[in-house]
Amino acid sequence: MANNSAVQDAPKKLTMRDYKTDVVSDWCPGCGDFGIVAAVQSVYADMAVPNHEIVSYSGVGCSSKSPHLMQTYGVHTLHGRSIPFSTGTALCNPDMKVVVTGGDGDGYGIGAGHFMHAGRRNVDMTYLVYNNGVYGLTKGQASPTLKLGEQPKSLPAPNPNANVDPLALAISAGYTFVARSYAYNRKHLQATIKRAIEHRGMALVDILQPCPTYNNLHTKEWYGEELEIDGSMFPRTYDMEAEGYNGMVQNPNDPDEVTAKEVAALTKIRTKEERIPLGVFWQVEMPTFMDRLEAGNPIMAKTPSYKMNIADADGKPTMDLSDTYAELLTK
Repeated sequence: MANNSAVQDAPKKLTMRDYKTDVVSDWCPGCGDFGIVAAVQSVYADMAVPNHEIVSYSGVGCSSKSPHLMQTYGVHTLHGRSIPFSTGTALCNPDMKVVVTGGDGDGYGIGAGHFMHAGRRNVDMTYLVYNNGVYGLTKGQASPTLKLGEQPKSLPAPNPNANVDPLALAISAGYTFVARSYAYNRKHLQATIKRAIEHRGMALVDILQPCPTYNNLHTKEWYGEELEIDGSMFPRTYDMEAEGYNGMVQNPNDPDEVTAKEVAALTKIRTKEERIPLGVFWQVEMPTFMDRLEAGNPIMAKTPSYKMNIADADGKPTMDLSDTYAELLTK
């Protein structure tokens, strides 16, 4: 006979719907942002992460509206400042899944300084960048990823600036997981985001995301085209890992392997190809920022800051700072 109590106590199976809010997005029809948010919600359901164990951060821009659509904790911060905000949460409460979403202008433009320093800290969180080459929210100016000389319909003249290569920059800055995916390749995108969240360390997923309103160069149709190469037809985007590329470091303690994999990743990123490679370019397991803090602070290692009791039931502080005050007064 079935144990009815056990059946009743069985945890609820989570679905995409459990991570959706009732907010209706005002993104333009055909925007790649819809596919990215749906992929993230699918990943959460697949990983069965409780809603209260996820916090979604964003800066400012079209993509930064994403936390409003996620049935999780969410914080819509300042332009280019989502990483320092989310870093605080990741360090204070390591049990949370911290996922940052933002656009290429938000992350690689005004937020470039924070983007770089997040890599060298190697905080355990995931950064999803919606990359479409333009500032969609402010009417299509060239973003840092639009290539020199390109002129989408939103620009009165060709772009006079060289572009930033976020993948190469991320590896150079110290990110321990660096990948690229495409908003309309749902299967690949979900798998890549899941790997990024499961990775222990600072993870970047640069997501190619068509902007149907302002970027008429890199459209869904353009990404979906087949190219003739040496008499054969190939899709413009391709899964490089399915074709044999492996960017994962097997032994992080082997400096020769780490260097070889890093060089291979940067070479793959910087080699000009007619097709666009998708997948994980670089992955290595290294001590996180919290690991380093805990190594120098046994108290933190024993009790994360969010678990520390700073007051009793009556609100009286439990920390005795009298010795500290006395030391300051004597100086």
